[in-house]
Amino acid sequence: MSISTVLPPAPAKTLQKQALEVLGAYQYVLTFIFMGLFFTLLVFYLLFTSLWSFSVLYLVWLYLDWDTPNRGGRRCLWMRNWTVWKQQRDYFPIKLVKTAELPPDRNYVLGSHPHGIMGTGIFCNFSTDSNDFSRLFPGLQPRIAALAGLFRLPVFREYIMFNGVCPVSRQSLDFILSQPQPGQAVVILIGGAQEALHAVPGEHCITLRKRKGFVRLALRHGASLVPVYSFGENDIFRLKAFATDSWQHLCQVTFKRLLGFSPCIFWGRGLFSASSWGLLPFAVPITTVVGQPIPVPQCPSPTEKQVDHYHRLFIEALEQLFEDHKGRCGVPASTRLTIL
Repeated sequence: MSISTVLPPAPAKTLQKQALEVLGAYQYVLTFIFMGLFFTLLVFYLLFTSLWSFSVLYLVWLYLDWDTPNRGGRRCLWMRNWTVWKQQRDYFPIKLVKTAELPPDRNYVLGSHPHGIMGTGIFCNFSTDSNDFSRLFPGLQPRIAALAGLFRLPVFREYIMFNGVCPVSRQSLDFILSQPQPGQAVVILIGGAQEALHAVPGEHCITLRKRKGFVRLALRHGASLVPVYSFGENDIFRLKAFATDSWQHLCQVTFKRLLGFSPCIFWGRGLFSASSWGLLPFAVPITTVVGQPIPVPQCPSPTEKQVDHYHRLFIEALEQLFEDHKGRCGVPASTRLTIL
């Protein structure tokens, strides 16, 4: 007897539910792209109006609070449980798959791939509790490491800190993993801006060969390495790729060196029509698979030989994770993970 004859068909979503899911997915995109710029312009605009005192007070607060992101930030559990995150989860949908226990008596460095355009699956699964992270991994406190420059943007910095995001800097990550309470889980999108340029639908190309800083971090603190892969992350947007000898590609490289990120041209579907272009992501399932931890000894000054050894173990574990789960996530059996 087939499964389809045993399980009842999934109920159709109401128009209200579909609308809420679209709003949940769309607000994340708009926040990601525009919130930092909007409040930066607003704060400076108010300086030249009768409401100048609001900007002055905030800038004083910003000065006094400048180092908070590097000292663990300020996670807000209430914000992790907002209903909007569940609507965003259901739009794609986004799933979180646990393959092994991560005991809370130690710390972890989760190396995640691919970056995608906006790291949608990683944010949903680690910065929110919409997929029951706290139930699946009790005792762990996840923090996503993001560009340090984002924490210089007024108001936006508070927003992402409330979501448990921290700067991807040595000072910040060392502070978190040095806490006396174990169970700290730092999630690093290892490929970063460079990997985002490979977010082409149907492709699985990651940047990892020369990225070893996360291994050094794990060795300094004796934190276990955990491979993480988000199937479908590259499929929710379309990306315009430029030839390596074009002036557009040169501009991307220049921006990356100066600002730490690579601007790119991407698009999704229209808000009211799937056949038009827009910023709403395509509703493609995203499945984030958390692999088995790789025990790492604590070495305050790790040697290059040690770094290379655990870097190789991580790559092998990530490749195995990809092979073990690609079939269940709709990836053709002939597809191989390309590591740059």
